[in-house]
Amino acid sequence: MKSQDIVILLKLISLQEQEQEQEQGAARLRLEAQGDDPYSVRNLEASLGISKTEVNESIKRSVSSGIASKDRELGRPKPSRRNLFNFIVHGLKFTFPAKPGSMQRGIPTAFAAPMLEGLLVSAGNYIYVWPHASGREMGQSVDPLFKSVPEAVQKDERLYEYLALCDAIRLGNQREVGLASERLSTRILGK
Repeated sequence: MKSQDIVILLKLISLQEQEQEQEQGAARLRLEAQGDDPYSVRNLEASLGISKTEVNESIKRSVSSGIASKDRELGRPKPSRRNLFNFIVHGLKFTFPAKPGSMQRGIPTAFAAPMLEGLLVSAGNYIYVWPHASGREMGQSVDPLFKSVPEAVQKDERLYEYLALCDAIRLGNQREVGLASERLSTRILGK
């Protein structure tokens, strides 16, 4: 498994949720790139900044590991939400550890992300950021799960929340991990 596999799987979940909202009439599915199918390798490449070859290989790895399957009707990759959640909560911190780095400008992550702000009162002085040239916040740099994450999250707020929660799990102490896990469970599993 590679770190971009998590990014791709979370993007697929985000697309599923956008599609469900569209079907319920609550919102329109935003097509972020050319073409009709947001699940296509071409559109995933455009929205995530991950090459088509790497997207294909990632989906193959995810299917063979059981963290995703192929939808029989549509042929789309379909993440196993339960398996993905369990991997993020119990394995992500050890498989893809995060270490805070130097102070840089960037996009806030973990509990500093806009949609998570205020959920946790931190004793630390600094926030965590993914380094990015157009970032407005100053904080301790954290390498994202994949180098294109800062650009991808600017196109998809759900994906941003999911990846920020992943970073809270990768970086947090027991209390922070517990809170991030609860929020992720609510968002991904509906529990």
